[in-house]
Amino acid sequence: MKMTNMQAIALSSKVNAKAHKANRSIKSIRSNSSKLLNKLIILIGAVWLGGCAPHSAPPARQITLQQQWALNPGDDIAGNQVAGSLGDISLYLKNSRVNAPFDGELEPSEIEQCALYSTPDIPAYLFRFCGLNNLAYGEIKAGKRIGKGSFLSFATLRRQPDGTWIIVEPAKEVLEKALNVG
Repeated sequence: MKMTNMQAIALSSKVNAKAHKANRSIKSIRSNSSKLLNKLIILIGAVWLGGCAPHSAPPARQITLQQQWALNPGDDIAGNQVAGSLGDISLYLKNSRVNAPFDGELEPSEIEQCALYSTPDIPAYLFRFCGLNNLAYGEIKAGKRIGKGSFLSFATLRRQPDGTWIIVEPAKEVLEKALNVG
């Protein structure tokens, strides 16, 4: 079958139209897949960043001390915050880390810049750590980092039968465990 020039031109136009339409479809598919890929990358990035976001601190633990003194940690004197008071021991740390002396839990204290550490190994006691930065709140294993700082104001608290707490002399062994980097 012989084709005329007009038939050949018409056939060529149809082929070109179909090729153009196919080309547009391919470009559309590429564009849509590129948009989908970009959305997927953004979604993965958001999930990853969300997983790396700092965890919010748990609510502060409220304790009632049986002893009352004129000055307590958290009080303000001429624009300066009291870090320790009667019953606390203060140590210069030279920006050293402080570790969990036992398996336990670190919670924020109602006193700003302080945290309370409890352990099932010594259930009637709390340890108050003040002056540390980058605190690792929550469950913490013995020897793992609690925080780091230039100084530490440390107090040992013992629960009384009425539910209040008293500050007692800190045990040197507990402090040594907390300050042992090894």
